[in-house]
Amino acid sequence: MGVYRRKAQYHETDQMGIIHHSNYVKWMEEARIDFMKEMGFGYGEVENRGIVSPVAGVSVSYKKPVLFDDVVEISVSVRKYSGAVLELDYEFFNVTRGEVCTVASSKHCFTRDGKLVSLKREIPELDVLFRDCAKGE
Repeated sequence: MGVYRRKAQYHETDQMGIIHHSNYVKWMEEARIDFMKEMGFGYGEVENRGIVSPVAGVSVSYKKPVLFDDVVEISVSVRKYSGAVLELDYEFFNVTRGEVCTVASSKHCFTRDGKLVSLKREIPELDVLFRDCAKGE
């Protein structure tokens, strides 16, 4: 599991003074990219090998608002990994307010030239990292 920390910015707020709901998906993307970097295999390297990871689904459940200047830690963990499809869970913890504010998940596949690929075959070292994370190691 990885933890990504960020501070809520003023430009991310809506008319009610809370972080706009659309920003959480962006924060998930930031946290996922950071998670892979911390695992030791950055997303840039995946793309350098001609593979992309489109989003196949996103689910977000908003529990408590995040306000400008709040510090949020986003925990990322692998829920499920098949070699071609990766499902991640996210927990947003508002450090400033001491509470879980959001829980979310995302589903990604791995493709080359629009066709589904197996990381076990294409990037075996990344496949092992995701499998280890899926086991909770």
